[in-house]
Amino acid sequence: MKKSALQRARAEYQPKLPNALRGSVKMKFGDKTESVADQEEIRKLFPNTYGMPVVTYEPDENPKRPEEPCNVGIILSGGQAPGGHNVVSGIFDALKKLNPENRLYGFLMGPSGFVDHQYVELTESYIKDYRNTGGFDIIGSGRTKLETPEQFDKGLKILKELNIKALVIIGGDDSNTNAAILAEYYKAKNAGVQVIGVPKTIDGDLKNEWIEASFGFDTACKVYSEMIGNIERDCNSAKKYYHFIKLMGRSASHIALECALETQPNVCLISEEVQAKRMTLDNIVNYICYIVSERAKMGWNFGTVLIPEGLIEFIPSMKVLIEELNDVLAEHGNDLKDLHETEKIEAISGYLTPDNAALFKSLPKHIALQLSLDRDSHGNVQVSLIQTESLISQMVAKRLEEMAAAGQYCGKFATQHHFFGYEGRCADPSNFDADYCYALGYNATMLIHGGLTGYMSSVRNLTDKPENWIPGGIPITMLFNMERRHGKMKPVIQKALVNLNGAPYLKFASMRETNGLNTLYLYPGPIQYFGPAEVCDRPTMTLLLEHGKDI
Repeated sequence: MKKSALQRARAEYQPKLPNALRGSVKMKFGDKTESVADQEEIRKLFPNTYGMPVVTYEPDENPKRPEEPCNVGIILSGGQAPGGHNVVSGIFDALKKLNPENRLYGFLMGPSGFVDHQYVELTESYIKDYRNTGGFDIIGSGRTKLETPEQFDKGLKILKELNIKALVIIGGDDSNTNAAILAEYYKAKNAGVQVIGVPKTIDGDLKNEWIEASFGFDTACKVYSEMIGNIERDCNSAKKYYHFIKLMGRSASHIALECALETQPNVCLISEEVQAKRMTLDNIVNYICYIVSERAKMGWNFGTVLIPEGLIEFIPSMKVLIEELNDVLAEHGNDLKDLHETEKIEAISGYLTPDNAALFKSLPKHIALQLSLDRDSHGNVQVSLIQTESLISQMVAKRLEEMAAAGQYCGKFATQHHFFGYEGRCADPSNFDADYCYALGYNATMLIHGGLTGYMSSVRNLTDKPENWIPGGIPITMLFNMERRHGKMKPVIQKALVNLNGAPYLKFASMRETNGLNTLYLYPGPIQYFGPAEVCDRPTMTLLLEHGKDI
């Protein structure tokens, strides 16, 4: 395999491991846990894995060698995130350290490989070329959901054939929900298979006290911030465009907020704030027009606007409409799929309540049709296909024309549109993510070694040096609440939204007016892998602020 100069140099990088994982360890069990909400419902659904304690480690002065080899299987599930290969490397290295006869198997192309018995053994020579690299191409990923007994039983068959004692599912909130369901099923059947989850998502919405960050968020935000900084430099050079930039983040605005802290754009919309203040599209447009018109008075007819991918779902009236659309499309999707565009809009309107029907028919035709596209595998609207940045910029342009006619605006308004999504999902991981992912994987093996199932790998104290990070495990069920999916209430991991009382948002809000009316862009530049730790190993501003650190 031919490698670039950077690939060759990164292959030599040895991720830093927490001191707590360097020697032999034994489990230290805390108090029993409860789910974050809907405790009675969750307890009934998970009678065998509910209420388990949080675990940490303490040194084991008398470690015992495992009596027999322990084979482990892994699944990369859902969208890619930088650092996944280092999770695999960490699992592998820890397995081999425990017993050189341990073997690691990877199921190909996500959960479907598990169900269809497509796999490969991951050996040292196989893994070598993937250490410290981006992507999930070592075994591929997929979005097949693990939710039926038939799937579980088919998977169990190959686990038994390969003598696999534990399965590690590396994924986001939905994938780890599946891991918990699978762990409960195998525990109820006394199948002798452990299931461990690893927290992955660049969106940053899988976090809490025990999961301080999902892996990949750091790298993705640094990639997006570099590109935003590049656009800001171009913007400040040409001085003739407003750049509307949509950023990944369907269910939360963590990426937009982090990138705003990193680059100081003129406008950054926060979906959670829009929802909390019950803002309408008109409110959003009026705010942007205010910034544009005030900057025009100073002769500045340029700027940058950041928009979270899922914004449209947080506008209260749109949120109610989308929730009903989800139910309508789940029930009537087959009847609608062959209709022409106008017929489809009319037919959908007929299924909606009067208020939602009126709102749906008032939308521009292309937006209404984008809202009517097939849902993703989890039953959610595909917000990445909705051109929110174009919709808002068009509405801003129309409002500015009205303001100009009324003598309230005298500038020029020209736009460029961008959507930064896939660009950040498979970047070579930052040093932070390379270290964090390796520790998460290594720690997952320790949880397996401790005989646990239904747990998620947890590594905390992330703003300290990696040597001082605190590894452990939390029961996945403690993250659960009940939500409506495909028209039915189901247990899922509760998403962590931007906290409007939290330090990252409050820092952003304190700078918003100044950044809006001035040109104070920051240019983060590309990810640095070699050099001083304060540059190369720096975590996100979000994480620093959440831990009371300066940025």
